[in-house]
Amino acid sequence: MSLFWRIFTLNALVLGTATALLMSALVTVSVPVLLTEAIILLAGLAVMLVVNAILLRIGLAPLDRLTHLMSEVDLLKPGQRLSVPAKGDVAELIRTFNAMLDRLEAERATASARVLAAQEAERRRIAAELHDEVGQSLTAVLLDLKRAADRAPDPLRAELGQARETTRDSLDEVRRLARRLRPGVLEDLGLVAALTSLANDFAAHAGLEVTRHLEPGLPPLSRETELVIYRIAQEAMTNIARHAEATHAELALHDTPEAVVLDIVDDGQGIGPVREGAGIRGMRERALLIGAALDIRPGTASGTRVRLTVPTPEQGGKP
Repeated sequence: MSLFWRIFTLNALVLGTATALLMSALVTVSVPVLLTEAIILLAGLAVMLVVNAILLRIGLAPLDRLTHLMSEVDLLKPGQRLSVPAKGDVAELIRTFNAMLDRLEAERATASARVLAAQEAERRRIAAELHDEVGQSLTAVLLDLKRAADRAPDPLRAELGQARETTRDSLDEVRRLARRLRPGVLEDLGLVAALTSLANDFAAHAGLEVTRHLEPGLPPLSRETELVIYRIAQEAMTNIARHAEATHAELALHDTPEAVVLDIVDDGQGIGPVREGAGIRGMRERALLIGAALDIRPGTASGTRVRLTVPTPEQGGKP
């Protein structure tokens, strides 16, 4: 029965019941209406309204659930679907909405993959330019300053030495930025070595005490999966350094029978309810690319915990 005929039938049943009572000898109406008759009529009207409201609430409950899901659905949290009734207009509407979510999630994943691939390509290009162009230029400046300092008188030699130190610091910073943009250690030595380098880098430059618990011998992971794990760890550590006001962070990577798990915990001020800024949404998009689950919540005592759970290939993750 369609939704129209369902509502029509409910109202017809209520009105038909009222008409039958009026036509029977059980209920009569005088002219003018007596007080007792008015009370009976008002009580009957109240009963009819309550019964009609209950029946309509039952009939329209699937639409209420659909409206609630439509207002809260988030494509970065896939899998939100409604159970479909056996038949009827509402069932067809819910099936159509679920199918629309399937298409939107697939298209979002494809678009995110293209965007992130272009972003990685741009990072590699910028890293190469920093290393080859800016790095070589600063190296040439260092050599020129050394030659000038060797020929300069003593008062000027000290100033040239200070300029050399400043240039050397700038060269080190350019190289560090190039490594962050294009993690060559990830390609050359693997994920554990790359995360170790990342933790050491943040400990040295952000003033954080970083504890590492990185298990060797992880299940084989694709290069895309390793890159996603590295980038999410990098973004989480960057957020700690910029916003958490933390003194200690813990970076852990281990495997379970079902998944590889990345845990990053800090002792900072915490985040309260998670604010879905560009950084967190980017982390969620990366996690979706490999079928992983990203959970961000307050830490046990203080601070924030970021957990990425990557299913192993046998459990449905990407090989």
